[in-house]
Amino acid sequence: MLRATMAALSHFPLTLLPRTPTTMIKTLFSLSRPKTPPLYCTLRPLSSLSSNPKTIDPKYLSCCLPNKKSLKVAVLVSGGVDSSVALRLLHAAGHSCTAFYLKIWFQEDFENFWSECPWEEDMRYTKAVCDQVDVPLEVVHLTDEYWTNVVSYIIDEYRHGRTPNPDVLCNTRIKFGAFIDAVGGMKFDFVASGHYARVVHVDGDKKDKPSILELSKDIVKDQTYFLSHLSQSQLKRLIFPLGCIPKEEVRRLAQIFDLPNQDRKDSQGICFLGKIKFSEFVARHIGEAEGIILEAETGDFLGKHRGFWFYTIGQRQGLRLPGGPWYVVEKDVKNNVVFVSRNYFSLDKRRRLFRVGSLKWLSGSSPSQINQLQCKVRHGPGFYNCSLAMEVDGDGHEIAVVKLSKDDQGLAAGQFAAFYQDRTCIGSGVILESWDDQGFPVCSRALEIASMEDKSKLGNPVKIKVKQEICHEESDCRLCQA
Repeated sequence: MLRATMAALSHFPLTLLPRTPTTMIKTLFSLSRPKTPPLYCTLRPLSSLSSNPKTIDPKYLSCCLPNKKSLKVAVLVSGGVDSSVALRLLHAAGHSCTAFYLKIWFQEDFENFWSECPWEEDMRYTKAVCDQVDVPLEVVHLTDEYWTNVVSYIIDEYRHGRTPNPDVLCNTRIKFGAFIDAVGGMKFDFVASGHYARVVHVDGDKKDKPSILELSKDIVKDQTYFLSHLSQSQLKRLIFPLGCIPKEEVRRLAQIFDLPNQDRKDSQGICFLGKIKFSEFVARHIGEAEGIILEAETGDFLGKHRGFWFYTIGQRQGLRLPGGPWYVVEKDVKNNVVFVSRNYFSLDKRRRLFRVGSLKWLSGSSPSQINQLQCKVRHGPGFYNCSLAMEVDGDGHEIAVVKLSKDDQGLAAGQFAAFYQDRTCIGSGVILESWDDQGFPVCSRALEIASMEDKSKLGNPVKIKVKQEICHEESDCRLCQA
């Protein structure tokens, strides 16, 4: 099945696809809960502490809709601390919870990469957490949906020289897309997860007004960037219990709840890969093809690489070139050439104007105020002040021309730019190929060499000279006077 899918990748669209209903396995496989979980038989469930109950400060429940009694909530759990604490908070708020674990591992495709199924440890932790408070646990198999809607897109984008964001796509198309479709017949009031974000829902007779996605209390852990491409219909279904709680207090709550995974480390990387390096995944599904590395300013042949798809704009790791730091500044997809420079951060290389397509606004319509916004071009606490100018491309699609307040050297085509009004996330789009109407300036000699059919004529790479430091600030000039 996977090989057949790979064969069809050359026909995969290059723009973000709208999420469409998918045919999936509607049958959810309930896990029977033995009285003693095999790995955690010595743990005391919270119910055993009833003689000395541990109360939870009501402030921790403020993002759990505590005023709405006995909601029916589907809770996405992964075996990690965040989703487990989210589940327990919703349970403490008096809601009727059912836990769901999404199984999207490609174990049959990666059987040589690990000695045991990578999701089994997650399931053991998840099951032990649910057993503590008798919350039913279900497994939903969405491997095919994940491959079709996320992984195939990622591979195709890398193949075309762009750098996609799998976490944004996973949230939009799988966790709050295919999963909601799968449990649609179970009549849940809301779907919850352990994301660090806050959703503000309108009460009473104002239900026609849009729900709002706000920054979490923990700005460093905030995950609104990854949720910025959701639709309004998706947002109205969601609760994020951790949106009102800093990360360190989430860890403390895990101890209060006596969670069996309270000391487990946070997961890193892309969810479906587990312990596999992303470069190994790309090598397996795209392959390797030797190409050359050229200095953008001179055209000097510096070395070789194993495929342009392993590199993204602004990358400095993995180039293995002396005399650096070197940065990837451009890629020639047609000729499999990577251009690098040691001057990526020089003052004349401005990076503050770029275009964004595949726009999606959380309210359902374009913002009326576009001149005093904030922007994130990657996950993290950093924001830029920005303004937008709206255009329409040749196909009639809305394009935003974004002007940042400061330069950013890490803009990469395929990544998302998320937009904010104060603490409210208003939407996002995909960064397109160019900014400032051009990419990094690559000299004509470098372009000519890149287009050579027989690159063996280049001979051996040049001997790289140590870069001489250039003073950009007057105060630095004393360093050059010795």
